[in-house]
Amino acid sequence: MKKSIVIVDDHILIAKALSAIIANFNNFEVLYECENGKELINRFEQNRKVPDIVLLDVSMPVMDGFETASWLKENYPDILVMALSMQDDETSVIKMVQNGASGYLLKNTHPSELEKALTTLIDNGYFYPDWAAKKIFKNIGSSAKKDDDKVHITDREKEFLKYVTTEMSYKEIGEKMFCSPRTVESYRDSLFEKLELKTRVGLAVYAIKNGLG
Repeated sequence: MKKSIVIVDDHILIAKALSAIIANFNNFEVLYECENGKELINRFEQNRKVPDIVLLDVSMPVMDGFETASWLKENYPDILVMALSMQDDETSVIKMVQNGASGYLLKNTHPSELEKALTTLIDNGYFYPDWAAKKIFKNIGSSAKKDDDKVHITDREKEFLKYVTTEMSYKEIGEKMFCSPRTVESYRDSLFEKLELKTRVGLAVYAIKNGLG
């Protein structure tokens, strides 16, 4: 079954071009396109089908990508958000991640890289190209709690953190840890609360900086 995508971009030609490219992918389909976050919210309120992935432009009028990502995180946390931008500036990358984006791509990304990114996003829950990952690790890592004396992390949570830094999905992590995906999610949620983090990327940063990855 194909995974569904909604494109949110105020540049109509870019949105149409992305739709045309994705139409050639075997495992994905575009449900519809929106020009800004406000239109996306209206579509959801009109009971339009909710997608698996939102390809979200960062810079838009009316309601930009930052505000839209935050709204999606609060109201539809199961939707995976892939940020799209013409720029690779550090501020935008970090802010989108902090607002709940699970991936970040430049709009001039080659179609094969886009397909790979979407597939990885579905399989692993996140996708960041190397250039974006470096910015994320540099910035988010400095804000994560680092003192294990103040934050009690169980042995099982430490084992989970070791796998978080890999490309394994949560289901695959569960198989390695001999537990159900639901149990893996409980470890994740517990660590989110303890470390005051919101994303798997944040957990990976913490694990690496504390020698757990």
